[in-house]
Amino acid sequence: MKKLALLFAGLSLFVATGCNNDDDTPVEAPLVGVWQPLKEVITTIETGEQPISDLITYTDCQKQSRWRFNTEVVGKRTEWNDTATPGQCAISSDRNFNYTYDKSEKTIQIKYQGTVEPSNGKVITLNETTLNLAIREETSDPTVYKTRTYTFKRIPQ
Repeated sequence: MKKLALLFAGLSLFVATGCNNDDDTPVEAPLVGVWQPLKEVITTIETGEQPISDLITYTDCQKQSRWRFNTEVVGKRTEWNDTATPGQCAISSDRNFNYTYDKSEKTIQIKYQGTVEPSNGKVITLNETTLNLAIREETSDPTVYKTRTYTFKRIPQ
């Protein structure tokens, strides 16, 4: 009976401590890479009003677009869109940018070449396959807050 009690105590101790892993902190994937936009949500909030969100699902042509974040804190955003000819796609814009990403705060600042003010945003989700990036849009009305949240899929290189 004494051996059974010791065995039970040992198993209880193993269960209590053996399965506790303090290394369960999620490992964040790098932002560096090539990302394919899948959709975006535009959210507008006016002071004292309920938020209004609009989902924009991208066409097959728009899904050919790419955002490249390089290790040198520079990147390139290539936008594809439908043309007047049905079934054909073409590049509608190709813009270089510089960016800073604060991993601990999950904030990002993107400054496109030729623009004065940078775009400020927040990385909502970042893992091996998915990036959700919320970019704040400046409005002329200080009582209106607007964000554009992009959902991306990582393109393996």
